[in-house]
Amino acid sequence: MRVGLLTEGGYPYATGDARVWCDRLVRGLAQHEFEVYALSRGPGQEATGWGELPRHVGRVRTAPLWGEPEPRRGGWGGRRQRRRFAEHFGELATAISAPYGSGAPYGSGVPYGPGASHGSGASHGASAPHGSGVPGCSTDQADRFANGLHGLADLAGEYGGLSAALRSEDAVRTLERACRTLGAPHGAQRARVADLLNVTEALERALRPLSLDWYGEGAGGDPGLSGVDLCHTATGGAAVLPGLLAKRRFGTPLLLTEYGVRLRECYLTGAAGAEGGPPFPEGGRPLSGPVRSLLTAFHGRLAAEAYARADLITPGNTHTRRWQERCGADRERLRTVYPGMDAARFAEVGEQCAAPSEGDDRTLVWVGRIEPPKDVIALLHAFAEVRRWQPDARLRIIETRRGEDAEQDGYPAHCRALADHLFPDEAADAHSAGDSPVSFERLGDPEVPTLADAYAAGGVVVLSSVVEGFPVGLVEAMFCGRATVSTDVGAVCEVIGGTGLVVPPRNPRALADACLALLSDAERCARLGAAARARALELFTVEQNVAAFRGIYLELMSHCPVPREEVGEGGGPLPFARPAEAHVPGRWTAGRDGDGFGHRTPGPAASRPAPEHTPTWAGPPPREPLGVGPCPSEERA
Repeated sequence: MRVGLLTEGGYPYATGDARVWCDRLVRGLAQHEFEVYALSRGPGQEATGWGELPRHVGRVRTAPLWGEPEPRRGGWGGRRQRRRFAEHFGELATAISAPYGSGAPYGSGVPYGPGASHGSGASHGASAPHGSGVPGCSTDQADRFANGLHGLADLAGEYGGLSAALRSEDAVRTLERACRTLGAPHGAQRARVADLLNVTEALERALRPLSLDWYGEGAGGDPGLSGVDLCHTATGGAAVLPGLLAKRRFGTPLLLTEYGVRLRECYLTGAAGAEGGPPFPEGGRPLSGPVRSLLTAFHGRLAAEAYARADLITPGNTHTRRWQERCGADRERLRTVYPGMDAARFAEVGEQCAAPSEGDDRTLVWVGRIEPPKDVIALLHAFAEVRRWQPDARLRIIETRRGEDAEQDGYPAHCRALADHLFPDEAADAHSAGDSPVSFERLGDPEVPTLADAYAAGGVVVLSSVVEGFPVGLVEAMFCGRATVSTDVGAVCEVIGGTGLVVPPRNPRALADACLALLSDAERCARLGAAARARALELFTVEQNVAAFRGIYLELMSHCPVPREEVGEGGGPLPFARPAEAHVPGRWTAGRDGDGFGHRTPGPAASRPAPEHTPTWAGPPPREPLGVGPCPSEERA
């Protein structure tokens, strides 16, 4: 089948979120063709370029969610255009500035499926009941948001883009009227002109996918998303918009995968406006309360719309699943699929480290990025308690960031200063040099050249975070067969499953007690490490992840209606309308054996390398092959 993979800030770029996971998924499903539709988050990401792509990725199309919008033909400003824009943007603005509470019964939203038109007032068809944008919000405002969103999409398709309109004075005035409506939340009512300008700027970036030429016949006859069999969105946020439009216009099934809830990221990063979070105004400026309130409401409504329309939602863990259910996702369409990780690079260490080597059984290891959510401060205070009862214990803090990135804020320096204060250098005798029991190291140093070496550097691996989604580092430690002590945050308990010790976050005393319990019992460490490795190999490998999505793809296609072009005059399906050889690479010619059945056999040209996707057909032609003609937003074909 032909799969449209929708990403934001990740694959196929060399850096970004979910990049590695998407690459492993695409390479593991080589029997399918992939088209990648990628949204980039900043110039730095685009400067890194793309990673190496497999041959069955037929096309990559990109668009930025940063910088100034590209000018589109036709301009903006006609009376009819402005009136329609005010109507649709007014509905969207009313939805994101409305108070949370009970509303009218659900059912006034736009229909979904091939040929659906905006504003018909019909129900949502076969979609599951619509959830709320944010916990506690009303269904009538969710319908307003859907009507406004898809009305703007129709307007962008007709007139060539919305960027100028979304940054216009009309948009600011429309948003201001919505915020001044009686009953609007206090945060929205306090919005000033500067706040409204920031919000409209952020909305313009978030809604750029509505204006892209990805949804039909583009330059050179490129079918775009109208030619894919399945849309797979690898994250929430703006990347969902192309999938929503493809589902509504062409009836394309939509699969949504979230290994980290984008709405949760909005809550956590909204105050800083940092790069890598939601599309807030550039420059990393702190955002005011009204701006955070309105943008968070927008992303909440967008998440609810995505959860309501997706045919299947695959959270990466139960922690993410609870967020999705709270935001309106239907339990019947939720299926947990753990992220796949490469266990091969930890195999040698995992097989040899069932018992730590002599000298390492008194060493605690912490691996990660030194930043406030990791709570290294609590770890240092806990280790001070450990040293009271285990004087020969040591702590190795191994940072995965390198160079200037590791010193971009003062938190790492503060941690080092605290370590120097709590643990002055100690010497074995009067003639030896002093040495601190706490060492700060970086991945790639001669002592710890690889991640596997880092986890094997001690007897117990510690995770001290106060905020965590899916704990990747914890799974890596389990692959290495190490006993672990972790704080109960995010999906930690689900990942550990009884193969390690879990303590409350922000509790140095409990963390110290758990570490002492393992440091004093090497046999218990070995048992827990072996159990942890067995659990990780069963649940968190690339193979199980790829197998799960292989079955999900087939399941979704089995429930998908026959495409319009493959339906006969009477409306019934046409069996074998698309040849089975449609996606077989190489040249094919008609059989020469005269059997009359039209069998195709490889001719002399089949033994030579042939251009990809250029077969010669002896039967009914398939859909137009990929990679035909240039496209305005195309980066590679």
